[in-house]
Amino acid sequence: MSTRPAARPRVAPADLAARKAAGERIAMVTAYDHPSAQVAEAAGVDVVLVGDSAAMTVLGYDSTVPVTVDEMIMLTAAVRRGLQSPLLVADLPFGSYEASDEIAVATAQRFVKETGCDAVKIERGGTSVDRARAIVRAGIPVMGHVGLTPQTATALGGYRAQGRTADDALAVCEGALALQEAGCFAIVFEAIPSDVTDALMPRMSVPVIGIGAGPATDGQVLVFHDLLGIYGGRAARFVKRYAELRGDMIAGVERYVAEVRAGQYPATEHGYSMPEEESARLRELLDAL
Repeated sequence: MSTRPAARPRVAPADLAARKAAGERIAMVTAYDHPSAQVAEAAGVDVVLVGDSAAMTVLGYDSTVPVTVDEMIMLTAAVRRGLQSPLLVADLPFGSYEASDEIAVATAQRFVKETGCDAVKIERGGTSVDRARAIVRAGIPVMGHVGLTPQTATALGGYRAQGRTADDALAVCEGALALQEAGCFAIVFEAIPSDVTDALMPRMSVPVIGIGAGPATDGQVLVFHDLLGIYGGRAARFVKRYAELRGDMIAGVERYVAEVRAGQYPATEHGYSMPEEESARLRELLDAL
């Protein structure tokens, strides 16, 4: 009899709405490759986002802006191959959807067709509301994103909390409500004061996923490399480290380097052997060359 655990049902956007209605919290993480997807799967995560934060965490760019559609598609397809149950959402990168509804729909369709993602995510309110509405009408679920939107961080004054005055907070609220009205199945609130979230949540009928937005949201999301302590960059205030893997990774590689240089690795148990008579015959054959 098999001892493997039964596969969890595949999470769909409607399931997130049901969890919100039932008061059940939603756990979401980012993932950028096949191994991290397998970890998210095994850990029982509800939603996996292939975020454009991959630009910095795995591709070495200094912001999210340079990452391309092709790069995001490659990463999303790799994550898809490692997932079974979680809902898979892909970020549409900067410059791939803003210009027109037609471009936005075409980009979203390419992601779904080439990666197998379940939904796409776009940032901001404003014209992005129209793009979200067009993508939804094309039959592709859309997750919205308000507050600190990394693709436009420069225009927002850098990577810092948004909505700290009543007027700025109102703009965040208007963006969230507009994305909700446009048909987004869920919305990310990033780096906004808890007071803003508390005031807005009673008006939100779709699930809200928070990252630095306080505890009142329906769920939370963290970057994989931040929560596991893999990324060496400065962590945002809202990040909680659940492990410190970078130090362990460096220590492991240092031990490997030391053993190689000392001639301690590989040992006999790390190699392969052949029958003694075959080894002797090989030497005879080499001597005859």
